[in-house]
Amino acid sequence: MHDTTYQHSERVIDVVGGKESIEQPESNISSSWSRCINSHGLDPSRRYSPRVEDVNRIAELEDQYDTLIDIARLEMDALYEQIAGSGYALLLTDANGIILCDKVDPNLSKSFHAAGLVHGANWSESMEGTNGIGTCIAEQRAVTVHRTDHFRARHIDLSCTGAPILDPDGALTAVLDASCVNAKYSRANQMHTKAMVSMSSRLIEKCLFLRRFRDQCVLRFHSRAEFVSLLQDGAMAIAEDGTIIGADQVAIALLADESRAELIGRNISEVFDVPPHVSDPLYRQCQSALTPIRDLKHGRRFYMTSQLTNSSTQKGNRLHEAGSGAQAVRVKNTPRTDILDLDTVSGRDPVMQRNARCARRLATSDVAILLQGPTGSGKDVFARAVHHASERANHPFVAVNCAAIPETLIEAELFGYKAGAFTGARKEGARGRILQADGGTLFLDEIGDMPLELQTRLLRVLEERVVTPLGSEVPTPVNIRLISASLRDLKDMVAEGRFREDLYYRLNGITLKLPPLRKRQDLPEIISNILATESAQAGVSVSVSAAAMQLLRAYHWPGNIRELRNVLRTALAMCEDDCIQPEDLGDDLCHPESANDDHSHADTHDDRRHARSTQAPAQPVYGNPLEAAERAALLETIEHHRYNMSRAARTLGMSRNTLYRKMRQHGIDTDALRGGGSR
Repeated sequence: MHDTTYQHSERVIDVVGGKESIEQPESNISSSWSRCINSHGLDPSRRYSPRVEDVNRIAELEDQYDTLIDIARLEMDALYEQIAGSGYALLLTDANGIILCDKVDPNLSKSFHAAGLVHGANWSESMEGTNGIGTCIAEQRAVTVHRTDHFRARHIDLSCTGAPILDPDGALTAVLDASCVNAKYSRANQMHTKAMVSMSSRLIEKCLFLRRFRDQCVLRFHSRAEFVSLLQDGAMAIAEDGTIIGADQVAIALLADESRAELIGRNISEVFDVPPHVSDPLYRQCQSALTPIRDLKHGRRFYMTSQLTNSSTQKGNRLHEAGSGAQAVRVKNTPRTDILDLDTVSGRDPVMQRNARCARRLATSDVAILLQGPTGSGKDVFARAVHHASERANHPFVAVNCAAIPETLIEAELFGYKAGAFTGARKEGARGRILQADGGTLFLDEIGDMPLELQTRLLRVLEERVVTPLGSEVPTPVNIRLISASLRDLKDMVAEGRFREDLYYRLNGITLKLPPLRKRQDLPEIISNILATESAQAGVSVSVSAAAMQLLRAYHWPGNIRELRNVLRTALAMCEDDCIQPEDLGDDLCHPESANDDHSHADTHDDRRHARSTQAPAQPVYGNPLEAAERAALLETIEHHRYNMSRAARTLGMSRNTLYRKMRQHGIDTDALRGGGSR
């Protein structure tokens, strides 16, 4: 090891001194090495101790980058699904190279810790020399630093790929990095990693932009219509009078010779030939329909759509908060449709939006999708939305509930049979659900209930792409895209020998987890949409009293969307004067205390586990009036939301991590409070 350190150090010094040149797939390596020696005064052979920020500084950074971290975690989860098992960890740093959050295989955590890739560590170039994070910051572009590309000899077993994340103003705000210890892959293999990390960084940038301008009209455009409203499109934020107040990096690139500084402050009508609206400001004309436009500078054609995320112009189609407790909320009828697109299904919930983004990425592929979520959470609706977003949309979507078909019939139901194959069979035989889905999508709901012997037959169909009906010896070719779903954890079933491991990996091209209704951040909109659809179906126009709305939003919904729909249908039938009152909602909602007993344990289990796993609480300072006031406000909000930390954090305008940190600071123990402990 000493010889390796010496040889690498000598090579670095020779390259910087001009005695040796290196073949550089990444042209930044020699210039980075030069910065490390001449600007930062680093020694490639010296074993510097990693610099890790103290707890208070890390907490400040987490607060400062709260929105970024929330958005990035979702995308890191999606990216990790694609690289899991490859030995890589995902790291998010701030603009100075300090690691804010990570996604690491628990089996490899010790190796990454030994390498210094830990929460709070500073991986700027001035601290750790040439590396994927620090050099990405210095170069302001995506870089791969592979093994001996690193400046410091102690890092030559690492392979790191970092991509910059720019804020809506175009300034570098963070870095997303994929790092591997004991890297065994060749340099050429890193090109794929670099492409994936760069794509995820661009997606995080897009989400940051849309979050910044969520109350404005956002114009989305691209030269190809199919790319509008996807990662590849450009986005501009438009003020009420048509002034451009924001433009993302893609918009700048699509307009080529227009800079952000040149765009901001101009009227959108000076850039594109948008239809003039003399009497109405542009933001009132926002709509989802694609419109062809041209840029005025060069006459290039684009397609655009515009949208309002949280504007008052949408209130006619949304269920919103009543101004006072005595007012009722009017619901506007919405025509019923049996096909919902991914945007409608995902709503404004971050987890569901991440699921929709993943589904869109896979729209042109045949990658199998496994949906996991509790019963009634909308797995079948999401599967249909995925099908209609794919290239198979004009072909059949065939759904099979494996739990609803008797075990003795499921084989014939799936694979079909020839005439006379068994007693009671149809004279003409049957094609079976798999062949019915030929060219389209087969959705196998509750696949965990499929008998083991049929799992073997299904695996053969998926691998060989042929089906042999019962009683036949002639295989029939079949072309299907498979989406499966289960409320059970199939990994646990594999461990218990109740589900085939090889089939599990064949089904699990990607797993998308649908949250229970009580954890959906867009619950009010879901209530609005379902009630509007059901009232339109019933041919009535209804309002909801503020008291009834409060009960609908506070209930824990163990039956999820299915239960919500049934409750609203009953309420529509029961209500008088076309106004839903609390008594129309049933006993479970009017008297939720007993129903919530079981739920409170399940809903707060993760919260309690999180609280117990964090550091011991600091001693609260009760003598300080500001500290006492903050502690009282925290307690009041937490108790108001019945210890649901996600809702409490949203009410307080902070993340759950920040809320837990403040609870520790003030010595608040929610377990003690629930058990009757003192405040």
